[in-house]
Amino acid sequence: MQPEINILGIDIQTFGLAFAFAFLGCGLIAAKRFKELGKPADWAYEAVFAAFVGGLIGARIDYFIQNYDKVKGDILGNIFSGTGLVFIGGVVGGAIGVAIWGRWRKFFGAQLLDLAAPAIALGYAIGRIGCQLSGDGDYGIPWDGPWAMAYPNGTVPTTVTVHPTPIYETLAIGLLAWWLFRMRNSFKPGLLMAFYLFFAGLERFLVEFIRINDEVLVGLTVPQVEGVVVMVIGAVWLAIVWRNGGWGRDESDATDPRPPRGARAVAAPTPS
Repeated sequence: MQPEINILGIDIQTFGLAFAFAFLGCGLIAAKRFKELGKPADWAYEAVFAAFVGGLIGARIDYFIQNYDKVKGDILGNIFSGTGLVFIGGVVGGAIGVAIWGRWRKFFGAQLLDLAAPAIALGYAIGRIGCQLSGDGDYGIPWDGPWAMAYPNGTVPTTVTVHPTPIYETLAIGLLAWWLFRMRNSFKPGLLMAFYLFFAGLERFLVEFIRINDEVLVGLTVPQVEGVVVMVIGAVWLAIVWRNGGWGRDESDATDPRPPRGARAVAAPTPS
């Protein structure tokens, strides 16, 4: 791991770099999709900025809620601290920020949800690379398996070999981001977000079994409880749409001139 790198005499936090690249990746995906939908690509920068501001506020609030005993002695100092960002809070805050932006741009609805889903997943996957590089304590429980790692120089160091859970999460959610973007024209409007919620919640629920967070409710950690809630929302959403005609996109749902993934082009009949 490499918590800091020195560029031209300036120490730069690798987590901060990953954070920046995460938003850059989100912006690139959003810009491509806005173009496909016939909207200005510049909207991507606006939406990403709204997500950044809302996500930063939400992540800090979530951190304060989960770690109040640690921060209550210096609330003001911890507000402006460079540490303490919780992903679920960031997602909620970012969603609120983007929703406000969408209302302003009159682009508030299922298309915005579908556009955001792969971008959020990609941002999370890149963000976990930052966790791995910085060794910030997001690693797993002790383990001596073939790819176990120690983080002796991390910001939260450990010399005991553990599960490198940030790598697991980058791979899992990175694959989800790829799949969501690939399937962006295949489902009814809004369902990409439903799939994201279900699989992201499931991933977080499972990975917590080999992470080092404290149990708070019936043997589950706070992220697991949050993951279950997110997963249930996604599952219920998918079930309701399935019962009302299935997940496949109808012609009336089309938002892109290209056919859904897997559909074959059919030539128009030649007049006789």
